[in-house]
Amino acid sequence: MGSGIRFERVSVAYGSATVLDSFDLTVAPGEVMALLGPSGSGKTTALRAVAGFVRPASGRVFIGERDVTDLPPHRRGVGMVVQQYALFPHMRVEDNVAFGLKAQKVPRREIPGRVAEVLDMTGMAAYARRHPRELSGGQQQRVAIARALAIRPRVLLLDEPLSALDAQLRSGMLAELARLHRELPDLSILYVTHDQVEALTLADRIAVMDGARLRDCGTPQDLYRRPRNAFTASFVGNANLLPVTVRSGGAEFAGVDLKVGTGEAADGARATLCVRPHLVGLGAGPNALTGSVAEVQWRGAAHRLLVDVGGHRVTADLPELRMPPAVGDEVTVHFAAEDAVLLAAGAAGVADG
Repeated sequence: MGSGIRFERVSVAYGSATVLDSFDLTVAPGEVMALLGPSGSGKTTALRAVAGFVRPASGRVFIGERDVTDLPPHRRGVGMVVQQYALFPHMRVEDNVAFGLKAQKVPRREIPGRVAEVLDMTGMAAYARRHPRELSGGQQQRVAIARALAIRPRVLLLDEPLSALDAQLRSGMLAELARLHRELPDLSILYVTHDQVEALTLADRIAVMDGARLRDCGTPQDLYRRPRNAFTASFVGNANLLPVTVRSGGAEFAGVDLKVGTGEAADGARATLCVRPHLVGLGAGPNALTGSVAEVQWRGAAHRLLVDVGGHRVTADLPELRMPPAVGDEVTVHFAAEDAVLLAAGAAGVADG
């Protein structure tokens, strides 16, 4: 059975509540696909449908070219890692890793070599004789990943695998997951997260979900630089989402005519203008907007300014300012036309991830 995952119009319902609605998505062999969305968006349900832990009310799930919709979990050839690790506390590391191999009735003589291989791959070879209680959270997560890889799956399912780790450990584990994928280039990974940094860092493509539906899908660069709707703009990175009226060759916001680089809408239509905060500069320039400083946030190597312009907040993320303005000061901010994306009418404001 080959790698890769395909959802064909998959719907899942619990009673009268639809938790995944007509979901279509293809994960190519060797691809890392992140499912990104808020709680209740359907992303974990989609992953569990691949694992075989939920049964679709309609639609089909494929791994490679094989329809696995009706197969039990143990016959699907997938490895899975969840956020709470799910290690057996009474077993040593090596026995935890070997558990899936024994369940699959791998010949006993092959098991020690397979266990040693994945422990070495995950940097846990020196901890083989320890119990989970003797490991840090990051080390326990490595063991959980080693256990999932030991069965040599064609598909690896990761369900919020780093959410229980602190920021420093999370960053290190992201690098480790990227390294593991380089070493296993044929392995398809479906990665569930609500953390945009994880999705942007690790994924080849991101599927953005909300309300049990797929809202957008594309490369991290495409979704970040040229989002197709306001929800994507707000959930993939931080965004200024400004309500505008479309004018010939641009848009009007708070009485100011602005030039726009990307997007089309009928003249006179209501729309949303997306500008990333780090692309907003301080001082005079193209697409200049003047307002009063509502908030100044020092972030170490940077300052974030929240500027009230015509009753709407415009956020500017700037390199650290030696003399930042004070709350109440009048300032001018600006952005280039090519950094402004015109979206279909939708929610506006500042979306902060």
